Amino acid sequence: MSTRSVPVAGLLAGLLALAACRADAGDADRAPQDRAFPRAERPVARIVSTQWSTEQLRDKQGEASSVMDEAEVAPGMTVADIGAGEGYYTVRLAARVGEKGRVLAQDIDEGALRRLGARIEREQLTTVSIKQGAPDDPRLPPRSFDRVFMIHMYHEIAEPYPFLWRLWPALKAGGSVIVVDAERPTDQHGTPSALLFCEFETAGFRLTAFRRKPDVSGYYAQFVPAGSGPPEPSKMRSCHAGVYAGGGKVGGL
Repeated sequence: MSTRSVPVAGLLAGLLALAACRADAGDADRAPQDRAFPRAERPVARIVSTQWSTEQLRDKQGEASSVMDEAEVAPGMTVADIGAGEGYYTVRLAARVGEKGRVLAQDIDEGALRRLGARIEREQLTTVSIKQGAPDDPRLPPRSFDRVFMIHMYHEIAEPYPFLWRLWPALKAGGSVIVVDAERPTDQHGTPSALLFCEFETAGFRLTAFRRKPDVSGYYAQFVPAGSGPPEPSKMRSCHAGVYAGGGKVGGL
């Protein structure tokens, strides 16, 4: 994964600094670096476990294989598993991308990362690395990933707009973000699909695939960056959860 300096990084930093000057004083309860972005108009699910279901049950349903097939994960790719938890997807992605591929497992939970690190050592997964993220920043190196996965965790992101904005530069040309979640309110450990579409669109992404998938207990959505760079934070507008709770309105800001 390349960590070289790229022009887009400087551009993003400049846009963020400019927008921060315009931040609303009413955002005092938010981190300073997030106040330039709109506030999420939706509740956030409490993190109750770093393991969404048993691995045996998920394998019986063919979950990981189905998602990786949809995402066209191939040998040699570099992929990120955001909210990796106990590593269900991490180890299966490592097997799929093979010895010439790379997997970055990211989580904000230090305990989960320690347990995942022990598992990686035990299973000798030499192509996997671990990184601690932040609630508002995946902390991924720029232009490094063919696929970024967020599986049954998007509803736990309290600051989706800065999070997605900072994720945007991490994708390689042709790269995409995959979200798997349930069609229910965010405080019930799901994300209404239309709300998901709106939040991604607001942050500068375009929906390229969407399917209802009982084998993943929800839906599969895939996004790619739209345009030459993410939007200026001050021009982004919040998506209101009440409008999208029924899954009716798609996109449209």
